[in-house]
Amino acid sequence: MDLEIQQRVKDLTEKYGAENVIVILGGAEAEASGLSAETVCAGDPTFAGPLAGIALGLGVYHAVEPEVKAEFDPAVYDQQCGMMEMVLDVDEIISEVKTVRDSYSKYNK
Repeated sequence: MDLEIQQRVKDLTEKYGAENVIVILGGAEAEASGLSAETVCAGDPTFAGPLAGIALGLGVYHAVEPEVKAEFDPAVYDQQCGMMEMVLDVDEIISEVKTVRDSYSKYNK
């Protein structure tokens, strides 16, 4: 997760409260999605960005997770994500993000 996005997440969390913020990821790889999830839950593991040492405990999900996918209009989801979903390792991504969420999130919705 780049430094600018970390700052935006931090600012939104300060403005609205961590209990009111959920992060939806869209990364194509499980490892990258897991690192992004860890960043918004437990703090930047690289200690390079605005969230270094700051455990926000946010709820975090990936767009391919069933509970998130169900919230989208199916036609829009299919148009925007359907093709990518066919080539992603969806199970691995879901497992990685869920593991981080279950370990570090204080605000599972």
